[in-house]
Amino acid sequence: MKKVPSVAAVGFVVALLVAVAALSQVNVAEAATCSPTDLSPCAPAITSSAPPSGACCNKLRQQRPCLCGFLRDPNLKQYVNSPNAKRVIAACGIPYPRC
Repeated sequence: MKKVPSVAAVGFVVALLVAVAALSQVNVAEAATCSPTDLSPCAPAITSSAPPSGACCNKLRQQRPCLCGFLRDPNLKQYVNSPNAKRVIAACGIPYPRC
């Protein structure tokens, strides 16, 4: 004799799938916000010995989840991994990413 799933069990599975789908959409939206051009306020500090501006530090905080992706990009790695970039990241109180 086959056992028919209860309505509660089916409802739980549906709710779980909806939650997973919603979380997946959030991650996609967050990934879409990664933009190295948003870090343009940091250019003066990275290309010289000037301290980072408040705008630079704010943008670095916003882009912090993106830093590992920038480090994996061969076109961006040299900038994020440079001694001056590391100095700016540290000056803003942001830990250098461990990817």
